[in-house]
Amino acid sequence: MRTRRIPRWLVATLALSLAFMVTPTGVAHAEPVVPVPPNTGLTDKGAGVVSAADRDFVVKVRLAGLWEVPAGNMAAEKSENPTIRKIGADIAKQHESLDALDRAVAARLGIMLPNKPNGDQQAWLNEMKTAATPQQFDQIFIDRLRAAHGNIFPAIATIRGTTRNDSVRKLAQQTNQFVMTHMTLLESSGIVDYAALPTAPAPKAAAGQGPVPIDNQMLVSATSGENIPGLSNTVILLVLAAALVVGVVTTMRIFRAR
Repeated sequence: MRTRRIPRWLVATLALSLAFMVTPTGVAHAEPVVPVPPNTGLTDKGAGVVSAADRDFVVKVRLAGLWEVPAGNMAAEKSENPTIRKIGADIAKQHESLDALDRAVAARLGIMLPNKPNGDQQAWLNEMKTAATPQQFDQIFIDRLRAAHGNIFPAIATIRGTTRNDSVRKLAQQTNQFVMTHMTLLESSGIVDYAALPTAPAPKAAAGQGPVPIDNQMLVSATSGENIPGLSNTVILLVLAAALVVGVVTTMRIFRAR
């Protein structure tokens, strides 16, 4: 019995198919430098009821700028670490932009804004001013701002998801982008004391153990095979790759048998 070689085109085709399946479908891109997101389609006409929580949120955004702008400027001037100086300058400049957005919303909705930091914020600024060494200043600056940005996250999420006012909704969307950018900048310093950050609250116990309601979206997902729990793209790719390997082995045996 004569052994025949497998055609090169078949080997190349199978190899290319396997490589295609195991290659990630997306390419990672760096986040844009500008924290303000592009046009999201959100309106900004001051339409809709303004709740007490909405007003408090607009005030908190203003308060954040009142102490983080001077804190950032202080870091740009006082730190001996080039990375910290750059972080401080970027945060100060970006908070000026966010403050302008916040003041515009406040003026449109008739919300009174403070003109100076609150007691806690002023104490943090004084702590930075009286730091004994440049290294101590860096640690205080990074940790105080990182904690503050983490604390405002719940407020942003609540307002973004519940507000009835379109201007507040858009401001929450923009504020979230600024806060995410600033947290990333602060963490890039490499000196964040994560152990000192507050822990997340314990999850609430389930109210009951009844059946999970099925809605139309769940039926569509089940029918189309999308978002099936436990069935990830990785599992699908591995199954397809295994099937391809079996196909290659079977093809080789057929050619050798001829």
